[in-house]
Amino acid sequence: MWRRIIYHPEVNYALRQTLVLCLPVAAGWLLGDLQKGLLFSLVPACCNIAGLDTPHKRFFKRLIVGGCLFAFSSLLMQWLTAEQLPLPAILFMMAMLLGVTGEIGALHARLLPASLIAAIFTLSLIGRAPVWEAPLLYILGTIWYGLFNWFWFWLWKEQPMRETLSLLYHELADYCEAKYSLLTDLTDPEKALPPLLARQQKVVDLITLCYQQMHMLAANRDTHYKRLTRAFQVALDLQEHISVSLHQPDEVQRLVERSHAEAVIRWNARTIAARLRELADDILYHKFPPRFEMDKPLQALEKIARQHDDNPVGSFCYYHFSRIARVLKTQRPLFQRDLMADRQRRLPLLPALRSYLNLKSTALRTAARFAVMLAVASQLAQLFDIPKPYWILMTVMFVSQNGYRATRVRIQHRALGTLAGLIVAAVTLRLQVPESWVLMLMLAITLISYLFIRQYYGWATIGFTVTAVYTLQLLTLNGAQFLLPRLLDTVMGCVIAFGGMIWLWPQWQSGLLRQNAHDALEADQEALQLLLSDDHDPVKLAYQRIRVNQAHNALFNSLNQAMQEPGFDANYLKDMRLWVTHSQYIVEHINAMTILAREHTMLTPRLAEGYLQSCEIALQRCQQRLEYDGAGGNSSSVLDTRPDVNEGPMTIMERHVKRILSHLSAMHTISSLAWSQRPHHGSWLKRTLRRRPQA
Repeated sequence: MWRRIIYHPEVNYALRQTLVLCLPVAAGWLLGDLQKGLLFSLVPACCNIAGLDTPHKRFFKRLIVGGCLFAFSSLLMQWLTAEQLPLPAILFMMAMLLGVTGEIGALHARLLPASLIAAIFTLSLIGRAPVWEAPLLYILGTIWYGLFNWFWFWLWKEQPMRETLSLLYHELADYCEAKYSLLTDLTDPEKALPPLLARQQKVVDLITLCYQQMHMLAANRDTHYKRLTRAFQVALDLQEHISVSLHQPDEVQRLVERSHAEAVIRWNARTIAARLRELADDILYHKFPPRFEMDKPLQALEKIARQHDDNPVGSFCYYHFSRIARVLKTQRPLFQRDLMADRQRRLPLLPALRSYLNLKSTALRTAARFAVMLAVASQLAQLFDIPKPYWILMTVMFVSQNGYRATRVRIQHRALGTLAGLIVAAVTLRLQVPESWVLMLMLAITLISYLFIRQYYGWATIGFTVTAVYTLQLLTLNGAQFLLPRLLDTVMGCVIAFGGMIWLWPQWQSGLLRQNAHDALEADQEALQLLLSDDHDPVKLAYQRIRVNQAHNALFNSLNQAMQEPGFDANYLKDMRLWVTHSQYIVEHINAMTILAREHTMLTPRLAEGYLQSCEIALQRCQQRLEYDGAGGNSSSVLDTRPDVNEGPMTIMERHVKRILSHLSAMHTISSLAWSQRPHHGSWLKRTLRRRPQA
């Protein structure tokens, strides 16, 4: 039982965050200087936003950089304020100056909001503490935060990767069970595919996260991660076999009508899903899995495949289920991959600065958006005669996210949670409670809030609002007078953040649909070139297969977020949703072809060359239709370009290629129809797509 408590992701995270916050408060209380302890506990908030608790092979280097930036932001805020510069100008300049961190790397980009929050915290201390106190507080607080997290991750060294792998196995189980429970519903893709696409998206997201964690931890060189590395290799094999295409609705219906194949296939799928959930718990809770056998379900499936050898569905399911069973039984991958092939792009400072000074830079636009929002918030505070508008500014920073939908949801949760938290605080402040009991209550609320923060941000905001009010009460002894102003500040901050996300260089995912669709086709083309050529290196095939899945996943994410954005053409999105559905089928066929290529089930060189030419022509037609505002070109079927040679009966590899060609033909038709319904503003008025810089 204790394993399920201490190793549970939410409990482990809540304990770590609560201890790193509350131990300084407890030390300050015992030493008779509670106010210093409360101020010291504010620093971990900056460190959390900066991602300094992310396990990394450069963990201490990132801590040094983060602590120095926090201290620099604090000193700069105090110096410029002493020079009588207007607060809007100070915040605008600091945001634009620190925005270059976004060009260095994804983790470095989180230093921008964290450093701005450090400056905002300092704003509340000006006039109440010496100039050197706030920078020293940030330096010591970052050291404490880093040492505590280093010790915590030393105790649970593998825990971050275990949590991700456990989630990955759970998602694979759900995906496998959902895919084969909808077996007879595949005749209606509009109903059957959206839930499967959503589950496949989660699986690929977790695979990408595992790649990033292995890169950041240098797991391939650490023997502690050997078992987890093998478990990840197994998960890649499982995803490869589970996500292959079963788009044969007529054959499925015929087999179901002639036999009890549906029940047998579901029996196999549920057996696999149950084993995957068991493995997910064993990985998370440091347990060795028991033996696994699924001979009876496989024998029943093999019997159906043998009795109906004219129907490919039975053989298809037996082939993939038998290999999944072998992987689950041996707990070893079918072949070894190069897991570190996917490297993150990280620019040094000077090249990052040159890239940042480009008007098309995403980091520059993000920094400019923060700069304008903070300047507007501080100017609005001056109009309402608020000398230190730190609560408005922090609200703007806390609720601002990368996308429209994420920001909207965060604003809703923040506003409602703050309102509920202030009501609770207003009621409890009337009670005369001793200071020791107040601190114990704050400890309990902090722990409970961190248990829910990753899934229920609104409920966690209630607890954090209560602790913030009590912190002000302990610091100034008049927390009650902050209740109504803090509510108004929260509302103003949410309104400013929402307006900034809509009008200030928003990262609209709808505008990326064309580019992401083009990138997905390009990844498909590179995969087909490998699959239909003489170079069948398993490492290259596996890496390119993951790239295809990730490119399609980026497209699917863009579509999902675009459907949540305001004022967008629903008819265009409906057509693009069908386009993405066909793209998913191509991804599944490429997954299946990768398995066949690794097992040397290939076409003859002459036939492979002919089909490769047909695929490239079809892909280029689709890309051109996405890229140019012009005629669609020759609409003749690319299937007619198949070489007329007698190569014997059609192989399974050939059937996959022919289905890919039919999907590409449908995608070209859909994009031609959708083009007339595209938006007529912004980037959609451009005749050609802008090429992305190579990583």
